[in-house]
Amino acid sequence: MLGLLVLSGWDKTADVEAVSERLAEEDLEAVEGFIPYHQMPDVAQASFLSDDENVIMLPFALVDGLELDKVEETVGTVTAVADEAVASGEVVVTGPAGIASDTVAIFGDANVLLLLGTIALVFLLLIVIYRSPWLAMIPLVAALFVYQVTDRLLGLLASQGWLVIEAQSLSIVMILLFGATVDYSLFVFSRFREELRQREDKYEAMPRAVRGVAAPIFFSGATVFAAMVVLITADYGPYQNFGPVFSITILMVLAAGLTLVPALFTAAGRRAFWPKVPKVESLPEENQHPFWARVARIVTKRPLVTTGLVTAFLVVNALNVTQVQYSFNLLNSFPDDMDSRVGFEQLEESFPPGELAPVTVLLEQEDGLTGEDALEQTEALAAMLEERSDVLNVEVPEAEAFQAGDALDESGQAVLLELILAQQPYEAESLDAIEAMRTEAPELLQTAGFSEGSLSFAGETANQADVRDVNDRDTITVAAGVTLVLFIMLAWQTRSLVAPIYMMSTILLSYLSALGIGWFFFTTVLEFDAISYRIPLYSFVFLVALGVDYNIMLMSRIREETRHAATKEAVRRGVTLTGGVISSAGVILAATFGVLTTMPMMELYMFGFVVGLGILIDAFLVRGMLVPAIAVLLGHRNWWPGKRQT
Repeated sequence: MLGLLVLSGWDKTADVEAVSERLAEEDLEAVEGFIPYHQMPDVAQASFLSDDENVIMLPFALVDGLELDKVEETVGTVTAVADEAVASGEVVVTGPAGIASDTVAIFGDANVLLLLGTIALVFLLLIVIYRSPWLAMIPLVAALFVYQVTDRLLGLLASQGWLVIEAQSLSIVMILLFGATVDYSLFVFSRFREELRQREDKYEAMPRAVRGVAAPIFFSGATVFAAMVVLITADYGPYQNFGPVFSITILMVLAAGLTLVPALFTAAGRRAFWPKVPKVESLPEENQHPFWARVARIVTKRPLVTTGLVTAFLVVNALNVTQVQYSFNLLNSFPDDMDSRVGFEQLEESFPPGELAPVTVLLEQEDGLTGEDALEQTEALAAMLEERSDVLNVEVPEAEAFQAGDALDESGQAVLLELILAQQPYEAESLDAIEAMRTEAPELLQTAGFSEGSLSFAGETANQADVRDVNDRDTITVAAGVTLVLFIMLAWQTRSLVAPIYMMSTILLSYLSALGIGWFFFTTVLEFDAISYRIPLYSFVFLVALGVDYNIMLMSRIREETRHAATKEAVRRGVTLTGGVISSAGVILAATFGVLTTMPMMELYMFGFVVGLGILIDAFLVRGMLVPAIAVLLGHRNWWPGKRQT
C-alpha cells in the first residue's frame, strides 16, 4: 500500500533531508520501504519538489495485507516522526495509506455516537408520537437485544473468514436494525391495541394480534431479505460484501418481530400504553385516526384526481435523475480537514494533476521487443498517445536500458511505460480517457508497427474505470433482479398479478423522485457537483425493499377488509386503520436513516438523505394516497386472477 508524505511551507531543504533520515532510522516493521531522499543527488531530489518549491512529496510503501488498525498506527507514527524532524511547515500523509488511515479514524468513534444518537432520536419520536414512556422503551429494548445478537453473530462469522465487513456497512446495519425493529414493534403494537379494545384478556388479545400482523411482517421482512440477497449476485466486491451482512441483519430483526416483540408487549400488557390505556369499548377503531380518516375519504372519493396529482409530483422530481453526475473519488466524501484530503489537494495545486496517480501502460509483443526497430516503434506509440489532449506525457525507458533488455521482462516480450494524464486522475474525464485508449489500442499498435501487440492499462485511474464499468452493469442487473424478485413475492402475498404491477411501479417512481429531489438539494443548496457512484444502487435496494414493506401492510389490511365490504369501502378502512401506524413507522425509519447525515463521511450523508426522504414519500404519498387511489380505480380487478372479493 502506497503512502505519500506531503510537506509544505518548510524553511529549507535540510529539514526534508532530516525527515527522510529520521524515518529511515525508525525501522518501522509495517513499512516496506521509504524513498531515501537524504541520500539522493540534487537532481534526483528535485523530482519530488513542486515547481513553486513549496510542496514536496516523499513516497513510502507499507507491507501488504496489513490490518486497518495497523495501517492507522503506522501512518500516525510516520506523521509524528516527520512532524518532529521538520522545523516548520505542515506534514500530512495522503495516498491509499493515508486514505485507509483516515477511514479508520472517521468510523472509530462515529459508530458509537451514531448508536447513541439513534437511540435518543427514536426514543424522543416515540414519546412525541405516542406519549407513552413504556411504549417508547419496549421497541428500544427489543432493538438493543437484536443489536447485541447481530453484532456478535457478524463478528463471529467475520472472524472465521466467512464475511467481509466494511466500515460503512456497520453504520448502515445499525440504522437498518433499529429502524426495522421499531417498525415491526409499531405494527404489533397497533394491532394489539385494537384487540385490547375488544377483549379483556391480554393473553387472548396478543395471539389474535399476531395472527393479524404475522403474515404482513413475515412478507415485509422476506422482501427486504430477498432484496439484500440479490446484492450477492453483483460483480463489484463491496456490493457482494454488503449482501450477506444486511441479509443476516434483517433475518434477526424478522425473528425478533415475530417472537421477542410480541412477548415483550404481552408481558407489559395494558401498562405498555400508559397513560392512554386501551379499554374494552364499542368506539370504532377507525375513529382513533381522524387525520387518516379524512385522507381516506378524499382518496376514495376522488381517486383519479389523487392519482394524477401525486403521479405528476413524482414524475417532475424524477426527471432530475437524468442530470445526475457521479464521483469516483473517495476523498470527496472526506471532511475538508482530513489529512489525506488536505495532502491530496496540496499536491493537486502544486503538481500536474495526472502525476498524483500515473497510469502504468503494459506493452506486449508476441515476437519480442528486442529487435532493432522495437525502441523506435515504442517511441512512436508513446508519441501517438501524447498527441491526445487528455494525455500530458508518456515516459519510455532509457534507450540504453531498452536495447540492453534491462527495461524488458524476462521473456523480452513486455515493457512498462508511464503515462501522465492531463486531468485529475479520479475525474470522469480521466476515466473516459482510459476507456478511449483501450478502445483505440489495436489501431494505435497497428500504426506503430506492432502486428502482434497488446496494450494494458493499470493504476488508480484504470482501476476506477473498471469500477465504473462494473458498477454500471451491477446497477442494471441488481435493480432488475430486485424488481423481479419483489414482484414475485408481492404476487405470492397478494394472490394477484395486477396489484404487484402498480405497487412496484409506484415504488420505483418514488425512488426516482427521491433521488431527483436529493440531486436538486445537493447541487442547489449544498453546491456539490457530483454524488458517489454507489448511492443510486444502495438507495434503490433499501428504498424499494422498505417501500414494499408499507405497501404490504396496507394491501394486507385492504384484502382483509374486502371479506366484509366492497373494494372502495375496504380501501377507505384500510387507509384509515393503517395510516397512523405506517406514517409513524415511516417518520421513525426516515429519522433513523436521517441520523446518517450527522456522519463525517459525505457518501453516508447523501445516502441517509436520499433514503430518509424516499421513505417519507413512500409512507405518506405513495402508500397513503397513490396506491389506495389506484386500488379504488381498479376495483375488484386488483385481485385478478384470484377470486373476486365482495
